[in-house]
Amino acid sequence: GLLTGSAAMLSEAAHSVADSGNQALLLIGGRRARRAATAEHPFGYGRDRYFYAFVVALVLFTLGSLFSLYEGYHKLRDHEATLDRPQVAIVILLVAVGLESFSLRTAVVESNEVRGDSSWFQFIRRAKAPELPVVLLEDTAALLGLVFALGGVGLSWATGDTVWDGIATVLIGLLLGVIAVILIIETKSLLIGEGASPQTLDKIVAALVGPGVDRVIHLRTEYLGPDELLVAAKIAIP
Repeated sequence: GLLTGSAAMLSEAAHSVADSGNQALLLIGGRRARRAATAEHPFGYGRDRYFYAFVVALVLFTLGSLFSLYEGYHKLRDHEATLDRPQVAIVILLVAVGLESFSLRTAVVESNEVRGDSSWFQFIRRAKAPELPVVLLEDTAALLGLVFALGGVGLSWATGDTVWDGIATVLIGLLLGVIAVILIIETKSLLIGEGASPQTLDKIVAALVGPGVDRVIHLRTEYLGPDELLVAAKIAIP
């Protein structure tokens, strides 16, 4: 971005820094969630994974979206700006598209192993482990952002008008904003506590009812972490 004067390249640079930091945050969250339960936290620290995923969404919104919108606004306002060495930008972006495509493919393959018959929307909406949905959305946004940047730089080079670079930068900012808002909504829901799905509730009821238990009067569940479910049941005993 500094070499070429492209706002879209600067936006993608900021996005890459945010993504790299976000992966580190997810790793930290996973590590801290494995801590043993204490008297102060008798149910353990499983929700640390949700907290760090929420921080990831905030970082993506502030460092990615707001920075890109700021850069795009200034680029559109400064019509006299020019691009230097656009060939360098295009080569870098093409390499980045290839690397990001490989990263997205890896995330898709890993997600398919646990997604089952759910659609991608359902998987992102209902997944209790935050890491895969976060990486999927981040990689998708990164790939689309690179395509926007490539289009903006290419059109600016072809036409001699850097307004295309500014438009691409604004599009990157809007894209990151949408992805960040989706992540904020989903991780906030997990952070404040989600219950089990109807299918899981049916399995719990079926496991409880039997010798010594006539029926389940009511049932409450809450995920303490992706792999831990707290179950409270009021049962009728003969």
